Amino acid sequence: MVFNFAVPTEIQQTLGSRLRTQRLAQALSQRDLAQMAGLSLGAVRKLEQDGQSSLETLIRVVQALGLVEELEGLFVLKRLSIAQMEQAEVAGQRRRAPRRKV
Repeated sequence: MVFNFAVPTEIQQTLGSRLRTQRLAQALSQRDLAQMAGLSLGAVRKLEQDGQSSLETLIRVVQALGLVEELEGLFVLKRLSIAQMEQAEVAGQRRRAPRRKV
């Protein structure tokens, strides 16, 4: 699936399906995974069926499956040129709010 052209529900379903595939590759039952992740069985089922979960649930499942390294590259600012690096540096600097006129 190309995520660029997908709606959020399609991405959720795809991620849930991929996690299910990872669980099965490790020969784990949903119950085993839920126990390892400290979650309810229903939370794991819901995540795998339609991708519905909290961010914490997703992270717990990813940790339990040993896939944390897959999260490392998410949302990392990509710097392609010196100008972009300078722009990112300026954006990352803390700015003071403008003074109010009294």
